[in-house]
Amino acid sequence: MLNIQKKLSNPFLALLALPATAVGFALSTQIAALSWILSKKYGLDIHEVAFVWLAGPIAGIFGQVIVGLISDNVWFMGGRRRPFIILGGMVSALAFLTLPYIQEISNITGIGDIIIIASVIALFLDLSVNVTFNPARSIIADLTPEGKVRTAGFVWMQIVSGFFGVFAYFLSMLFGNELLLYIASALVFLTAVFPILFIQEKKDLKTETTQTDEKFGVWQIAKEIFPLYGFLIFGVFSVFNHFFDVLTPFHNPMLIGALVYSIVIGIISIIKGFKTKSNRNEFHKIMLAHSFTWVAFQSMFVMSGFFIEKQILPNLEIASITANWFAERLTGIVQTADSSIGNIVSLGFLILNFVGAIFPLVLQWVSKYIGRVKTYISALSFSAIGYFYIAFLGHVEFDFYLGMFLAGIGWSAVISIVFAIMSERVNPAKMGMYMGVFNLAVVLPQMMSNGVANVIKQTQNYQLLYILCGLFVTTSVVFWMFVREPESFVAQNSTPKSGH
Repeated sequence: MLNIQKKLSNPFLALLALPATAVGFALSTQIAALSWILSKKYGLDIHEVAFVWLAGPIAGIFGQVIVGLISDNVWFMGGRRRPFIILGGMVSALAFLTLPYIQEISNITGIGDIIIIASVIALFLDLSVNVTFNPARSIIADLTPEGKVRTAGFVWMQIVSGFFGVFAYFLSMLFGNELLLYIASALVFLTAVFPILFIQEKKDLKTETTQTDEKFGVWQIAKEIFPLYGFLIFGVFSVFNHFFDVLTPFHNPMLIGALVYSIVIGIISIIKGFKTKSNRNEFHKIMLAHSFTWVAFQSMFVMSGFFIEKQILPNLEIASITANWFAERLTGIVQTADSSIGNIVSLGFLILNFVGAIFPLVLQWVSKYIGRVKTYISALSFSAIGYFYIAFLGHVEFDFYLGMFLAGIGWSAVISIVFAIMSERVNPAKMGMYMGVFNLAVVLPQMMSNGVANVIKQTQNYQLLYILCGLFVTTSVVFWMFVREPESFVAQNSTPKSGH
């Protein structure tokens, strides 16, 4: 075991974060490149692009839960998380190499529907990312004690991953989205496969005495995710709705029904929490609150390019676009309207990830004084403000960047602090399984973005994108207000301090 691991020093926490960083870089590359390639190179509309993005949530449903269950109970290649991180990293690297060749693959296979080819490749990529992501987060919880050190572990995950995400968007502006895919293939392979070889896992994980005999199977998982049934049913409906036009009249009622169900279940969980306090109830409240956040962020990731094209680009002169400066100065290539859309999106998400990379340090400091839940609520509120700002005042390029800056404050908490909070509500020996179940609060809401895309397509009102994002995050903030602070913070602040 490395000395830095024995001491749980910051260099070790940074090393521990690298596998998750590989996933973060992969996701940033996908966000920068996938929608742009599908819309500009292959001419897909907003609803078709959103359908291709359904591959991610579908992969997450199977990949993260199944891998979480398996990785809790196996040991080979010197670890329980290591094999999946290595396998996922290698497959992700290969998947990136196929994205630029969608048309060629279509020609070779004889499948003329580009959407099917793109969806299969996206599913292949997302499945490999999901195989990596759960173990990459679980290993941080496995190797850090509850409280400050675990929070620091997830903060380091976000810092390192955030800066690599910034790097991905910078490369997108500098070299273009297609070359970015080749760079991502190499970088994901390096950061996923090699660092994990230097990390020693614990063969025996701590088990709470009251949960020693805890059993989990498909039925138990189905019961655990009951707050997410609305998102699940709508996601399944979205897939079938794409192929069967007869279901189209039911789209908006299904969308509204799924949201109403989720809100009602949230209210019931809050009332139940007042009557009986339990970690299970807290886990359900956190899961539901987190789900509304991800409807917003996924919708933003998928459809921001369309918003830029319709709402901002008509107000700009291409020669004066700041985001084009990097590409033009460093490559000498004159930018077009299509490349300008990609550049603005990439610079906006670069800002989002840069803020997301540096703010965890600020949030970690703040959480020592007011607690992690209140810190999370405060950070997430900035995202809601940012979304509403873009929706109502987003007319020029810098309006988008300012909104992304504000949204980045919430983003910094969404993929760092929330895992530290959640991990103290579950059985440590079942961390992989619970991480997989909790990830359903990410992937199932992501499927709702297809519904958002359909509403925007019907109304042709692209301002709705960020109005809805703001409303979803605001709903999440309200639910988070009823989440109790983890016991480690309560115990820390109730301990008498010595003095004279």
